[in-house]
Order: sequence, then C-alpha cells, then structure tokens
Amino acid sequence: MSGPVSLALPTPEECGVLDGLASASVPIKVLMENAGQACARAIMRRMRPVRTVVLCGPGNNGGDGFVVARHLARRGWPVSVAMLAEPRAGSAAAEARRDWNGPVVPFEAGEVTRAGLVVDAVFGAGLARPVEGKVRAVLEAARRVVAVDMPSGVDGATGAIRGYAPTCEMTVTFVRSKPGHFLLPGRERLGELVCADIGIPMTVLEQVGCTTWENAPGLWCPPVEGVESHKYARGVVSLCGGAVMPGATRLAAAGARAAGAGLVRVVAKGAAGLYRAGAPGLVIDEGALEDLLQDQRRKVWACGPGLTPEEVSEVLPVLLQAGRCVVADAGALAWADGDLSKLRGVAAVTPHIGEFSKLFGKPGGDRLGAARRAAVDLGAVVVLKGADTIIAAPDGRAAINAHASTALATAGSGDTLCGVISALCAAGMEVWDACCAGVWIHGEAGMRAGDWPVAEDLDRHLGAARVVATERARRFRAGGGLS
Repeated sequence: MSGPVSLALPTPEECGVLDGLASASVPIKVLMENAGQACARAIMRRMRPVRTVVLCGPGNNGGDGFVVARHLARRGWPVSVAMLAEPRAGSAAAEARRDWNGPVVPFEAGEVTRAGLVVDAVFGAGLARPVEGKVRAVLEAARRVVAVDMPSGVDGATGAIRGYAPTCEMTVTFVRSKPGHFLLPGRERLGELVCADIGIPMTVLEQVGCTTWENAPGLWCPPVEGVESHKYARGVVSLCGGAVMPGATRLAAAGARAAGAGLVRVVAKGAAGLYRAGAPGLVIDEGALEDLLQDQRRKVWACGPGLTPEEVSEVLPVLLQAGRCVVADAGALAWADGDLSKLRGVAAVTPHIGEFSKLFGKPGGDRLGAARRAAVDLGAVVVLKGADTIIAAPDGRAAINAHASTALATAGSGDTLCGVISALCAAGMEVWDACCAGVWIHGEAGMRAGDWPVAEDLDRHLGAARVVATERARRFRAGGGLS
C-alpha cells in the first residue's frame, strides 16, 4: 500500500480479504457484534425510539442487522426483524440470529409501511445481483431508512445502482468507507455517512494492499517553500496560446499563477497582441517553440486550453519530442479524437466525461475501472472530471474526490484546473500527486467562491485553498495519518 490506511477505500473484494485476515486475531462473531452495536449506537444518538423493522439478508450484513435489532431492543425500542432468508447454518450470522429473541415478522411491504424506521441490512456493499422483485417492493415501501454498510442496491465497488436502492437518512459502514460511498450515483443514496471502528487492527488493512483512496490532504502534500526559494524554485509553467480562444489559455495561466507557480509564460507566436493586454505578471513569448525549448527550466507545459485541434497539431508533437512534462486538456483531447496514440508521452490528461468517451469509449457503470484502464492504455495520469472526479495512475493507483461543489460547473473552470495541476507539477510534485492535489485545491477554491462564481473568481481563492491543503496535510502527517 502506497497511501495512508486512514484514507484507503477498500473494495468489497478487498474487504473480504480483510475479514479473512482479521478473523485470525478477532473472531467474526466479535466483529459482527461490534458492527451491529456501532450501528445501533449511531441510530440512538440521532433518533428517538420509533417502531422499527430491521430487514436482514442471509449473509453477514443480515447478521449485523440482528445485532442492531438486539441492541435497540435493549434500550426500549419497539423492534421486529424481517428475514429475507435464514442465515447459512454454522455462520456467524446464524449465531446472531439465535441471539435474537424478539419478534420476527414477514418480509413484506406491509410490515415496512407501518414502521417509523427501517434498517436495511439486506445486502450491503458486497451486492452480487440487482435488487428487484420482492426485495425492491419492500425497500420501496420504507419511509425512513438507515443502511448497514451500504444501501442495498448500491454497488460498493462502483457506486452504480443495481436495480433499485433506497435513499437513506444515514449509512453506517465499518473500518473504512468503500469506493461506492464516494462515487455517483450511489453517493446520493447514503444520507449521512458514518464510518465506525469495529476493532480490526490497521496493520491488517495494510496487508490488504488497497489501491484506491479518498482524495484528501495527507494522501499528498503540496511543496513547502523555504526562505531561500525563488521563482524558478517554485517552478515555471509554460502554456501554448492560440489565436482563436485566448480566454481559455488566460484562465489556465491565471490558475497556474494563483496556485503558486513562480513564473508563467505563454507562447503566442503570431497572436501575442491577444495576450499582452492580460495580467501584467504574464510573460508572453513570440519566438519559435523549438528555440524556447532550449531553456531547460521550462519543464512543464499546459497544452490544449484555448487551442484548436489544428493549433495543437503544430505544438504538441514538438513538446513531446523534447521530452517535456505536458498536461493535456481541451483542444489537445479533441485533436486526439479517434487516434489515442497522438497523446502518448503526455504526463496527464484532464477530460470531462464527453471527452473521455471519445478518447477511451463510454465508461458504462464502472467509471473507476474505466479510468484505471484508460491510464494504463495511455501510460499517463487520467483525471476524469465530474462531481466525483477520479484520478487514476498507470500503476493502478486511484483517488476519488468528493471535495468540490457545483460552483465548479461553469465554463472555464476546467482550464483553471489545468493550470493548477501544471503549477504543482512545476513545483516538483510527482504527477499523480499533483493531479490529486490540484483537484482538491480547485474544489476548495470552488467552495470558497460562493454559489454562482465564474471561472475568473476561482483565482482569488486558490492561494488560500493551497494554504488550507498544506496545513491539513501537515496535521495529518504529524498525527500519524489519523487526523
């Protein structure tokens, strides 16, 4: 594992491995008891006693449900259990079933309709089939739902809805959140997400070797400048500027400057006049690209924002031939539509879902898996932008970002992100780290910018966002990855 365990997002398959490893030191029955008790505690802290039906499936998720019912009943809650099927004989769930001495009612919609609260412990994150038929009818009848581990119907690995999934008031998961807790559309079904410790040692989680993380400070740390730092130490970002859409190039340049780049230069051969009227801190170059590349300090280039495909064709091959670190977006992605080989050699691409589909094919219900495959195919970091942006590296690492707001849904914000990532690369961050950090800082700026900003507004908040990211990463690491 190359990331902190406290930010790991184990898949359901990895959770199965985790349970197997943990059972060597902590019996499954004890883990189930701890899980059910934690869920019951979360419910009692937030709700008053009401008539409650706990829906139990035949697996371990259902076993957790029996424990939830027992602990609620002990505190005076009027609780009954509805079983989809009896647990497998000899299992920990069967033991939990035997410990339940309260009422058992039919697994029917009518029972659920009369309940003030329904606890969904039918399938959990390890869902193996679509929720339909009787199970769907029963869940649809519920008015107020708390889910154990994952709302039934949400795929724990992809966040996809398989058949039907209830919209919950709260979801209580255990040890660590799963990818499906962060990925849409499943993320919208969770309600409040509570992650409870049930006694599995973190050393066991380290053995599992998770490769997916929550994108947050501590997974990465922005470079911290010393007292002797200068503009070249902070890094130079160069951008290729076009003659048709200079605004997008200027947004990317502003994003790079605001995110901390020491120097930002725009190569605008034949169109310099369009850029000279912009921010006074920009350096505008009119020389031949081949000559400008002789400056070895210009290692990082943003290519695509503000460029037509034709303009990209004149500059990107030159940059790649020179071995530069290139962050490709917008026009560069359009230029490669139908021929992915044109992008081979770039360090990172930042497509939205439409651009991604043209380059790599439609991702279907598993965008995390699709982003990973795309990163391997291209040999570059892929930033699949959206409300749940996915950052995937060719070596299999992936991070899911939920730290953002709808404020970013404005034209030009993607150009700003390209500039932010380029600035962090220029400062010396490894490309995947820079992409992860850039997405988070960009999201933080969007949250600070208010409800209806335009892309230009983000620049005013990027500096503060980077400070917040740096301080949180420092505290995280000072606390041993636990804060």
